[in-house]
Amino acid sequence: MTTPAGPTAAKPVITQAMIDAYDEYTHLTLDRRRFMEQLTRLAGSGAAAAAIAPLLAANSAQAAIVAEDDPRVKGEDISYPGSGGEMKGYLVRPGDQTGKLGTVIVVHENRGLNPHIRDVARRVALEGFVALAPDFMTPLGGTPDDENRARDLFSQLDPAQVAANAVATVAYLKGYKDGNGKIGAVGFCWGGGTVNMLAVNAPDLAAAVAYYGMQPKAEDVPKIKAALMLHYAGLDTRTNAGIDAFKKALDAAHVEYSVYVYEGANHAFNNDTSAARYDKKAADLAWGRTIAFLKEKLA
Repeated sequence: MTTPAGPTAAKPVITQAMIDAYDEYTHLTLDRRRFMEQLTRLAGSGAAAAAIAPLLAANSAQAAIVAEDDPRVKGEDISYPGSGGEMKGYLVRPGDQTGKLGTVIVVHENRGLNPHIRDVARRVALEGFVALAPDFMTPLGGTPDDENRARDLFSQLDPAQVAANAVATVAYLKGYKDGNGKIGAVGFCWGGGTVNMLAVNAPDLAAAVAYYGMQPKAEDVPKIKAALMLHYAGLDTRTNAGIDAFKKALDAAHVEYSVYVYEGANHAFNNDTSAARYDKKAADLAWGRTIAFLKEKLA
């Protein structure tokens, strides 16, 4: 006798309105109760909202693209001098490094130095760079395991201290024995804004790549000496509102830059641990452009 198969659960439908609500929650309100109420209305029930919420968030259990024990890279947790105390970070080098290489600062999102950003640092090292992913939450005790707690803590970070620690990271890499003295930076979301800020404050920075990062003030743009590559998501209206003014300021200051907007992609499209927002086509294209740019500027 054959028993009929039971019904299979349909994959939750995630709408743009749900993604926009999550973006507002993670970057503006940080009010989870209000977000879940809004998601429940959009999804039609509390059960549906509960199923959708994890798909909108990043999943730290997602497999890394470059495993932590991959023999092609060597990674270690380090401490180095910050602006007013010790900074923590994750340093990764190619496993077969012999000569001096360009160095790249990898700046995390508003979840801190989590497994995904460590993975990104390994990806950068695999391309032939020394990569350092600082933990900018070091002054607050370091990145917590709970990403919601990490987001809450970000409001306590002092922007001036972040800027000073970013500049101190450039100084550390400038003297790094296995580096060639040329320093680049790549950052995502909060990290993209931090990279833009670093370009304003660090004349020794050679190249800066900001993924969907908030733009600096127009009056600060003339301080930028680095070449810039700016990646934006077509659906990210919040961040994209500042593109035109930024371009105008960059043109007026004669800063070398390129801007790419990936139509149909959402904020955080590069984060492959977020099922709802990751866009492989946009991520692969942006990553290829990023690596080619860094290889050109840091050789």
